[in-house]
Amino acid sequence: MRALMFGWEFPPHITGGLGTACQGLVQGLAKEGVEVLFVVPKAYGDEDQTSAKIVNAGDVTVNSETSSIEEFWNKVLFMEVESNLIPYVSPEEFRRMVEESFLNKKVTSTQTTEGKFKFSGKYGTDLMEEVTRYALVAATLAMQNEFDVIHAHDWLTYPSGIAAKRVSGKPLVIHVHATEYDRSGENVNPGVWNIEKKGMEEADKIITVSNLTRNIVINRYGINPDKVVTVHNAVDFNMDENQALEFPKVLPEKIVTFLGRITYQKGPDYFVEAAHLVLQKCPNVRFVMAGSGDMMNRMVRRVAHLRMSERFHFTGFLQGADVQRMFSQSDVYVMPSVSEPFGISPLEAMRANVPVIISKQSGVAEILRHAIKIDFWDVEALADAIYGLVTYDGLSSLFRRYGQEEVTSLKWDQAAHKVKEVYESVLND
Repeated sequence: MRALMFGWEFPPHITGGLGTACQGLVQGLAKEGVEVLFVVPKAYGDEDQTSAKIVNAGDVTVNSETSSIEEFWNKVLFMEVESNLIPYVSPEEFRRMVEESFLNKKVTSTQTTEGKFKFSGKYGTDLMEEVTRYALVAATLAMQNEFDVIHAHDWLTYPSGIAAKRVSGKPLVIHVHATEYDRSGENVNPGVWNIEKKGMEEADKIITVSNLTRNIVINRYGINPDKVVTVHNAVDFNMDENQALEFPKVLPEKIVTFLGRITYQKGPDYFVEAAHLVLQKCPNVRFVMAGSGDMMNRMVRRVAHLRMSERFHFTGFLQGADVQRMFSQSDVYVMPSVSEPFGISPLEAMRANVPVIISKQSGVAEILRHAIKIDFWDVEALADAIYGLVTYDGLSSLFRRYGQEEVTSLKWDQAAHKVKEVYESVLND
């Protein structure tokens, strides 16, 4: 079996859990005998290609005169934005959204009938234009390659999956790692929502990373429940040499860590407020916020206002061995997400033998037993949980021991087996 797979990023060049999940999944699929052609907008040359062939969209020669592609793009919804975007955060504002022919946009203003597009691989002001170009590349690849099924990860690649399906006639599976409701709450961006809904309608099957996300897809997007399957994420235990290094703890204080995007979805403000409550009772604790995002400046100001800057540290975005180093220094890991489709980072923390506190509004809460679960909005309960883990060694040891035992059973091989079953179901329909 061969899958044509579309993803916006692939390790080691990632901005969050999406790329990590894609890598774990293709490694598991390789063991299931599935060949994966994984297409990214921009490949850097250092991606691991032992489990999947990585295709750089910028290397693909596109014939923009192909009639089937023209017909598709004459109906495309094109969005131009001014704000910076990343795949997990909805656009803050749209300058305009118009329905018009792809062939009239500046992406083809050079009158090129055959050539290659350039992709930045970033999430800047031209993101939607790159999404459009990427989908045109997808249609070209679908005509040039033999495959059985199409697999598109998250909303940035849904147009590509649709284009490949219309050109090839092969079944489309989309993978919902997050929805616009997770990223923006009730203040959804209608343009992104429309892309998501169109992808769900066009898909033959939809994979969601949790039952929480499955319910959103069914109830908020009006999708037939029979079409939606939950496959929980997992964690990679085959760490590379750098990640496997041990980093001795350098500070005597207990360290409580938030590691994730500093955005509305991740609930960083609840972490800050809980830290303030804990420090009033237990001053010999340090709090770390590792990550970046649009709420960063607000969190820095709030920490300063609460006069706890000496006990609260901001590291910026971490990846690779730096993540492992951060976990090795941590005594507690906290994920107070407002709406978390899954959440791989608690599994990574548990793998590193760190007790975790997670919100009940997270998909990973569905499968973890040895984690403390709180409502994201309950700052006092979060503070109590943190206080208990940093104060009582017996409680901390309990969660360390059983948590690590539990997480070892959550492997990508199991997730990949379920994904292959989804492939087989659409091929047999």
